[in-house]
Amino acid sequence: MINIFIVIGKKMSRFGDLLGGKKPASSPAPEPVVEEVIVTPEEKVLTEASPLEEMNKNELEAYGRELGVELDRRHSKKRLISEIEEILDNS
Repeated sequence: MINIFIVIGKKMSRFGDLLGGKKPASSPAPEPVVEEVIVTPEEKVLTEASPLEEMNKNELEAYGRELGVELDRRHSKKRLISEIEEILDNS
């Protein structure tokens, strides 16, 4: 016995289209919008991280040794930076 389905005036769903072998119409990807940002020197100074923030804990420890202080790397990076800043402020 052969089952024949006759569909008159009925649109198939997306799932039905996929089962029926129809490929969906692909639309081109939208072009990315690129905006040019101009940063003035004053803004650059405000947004740059301090050189200490860019260092890792090993570099902070070595810098502390150059200043004559032994820092403990087991402390957080934030604490190491604050210790170095205290040393620099007192100098």
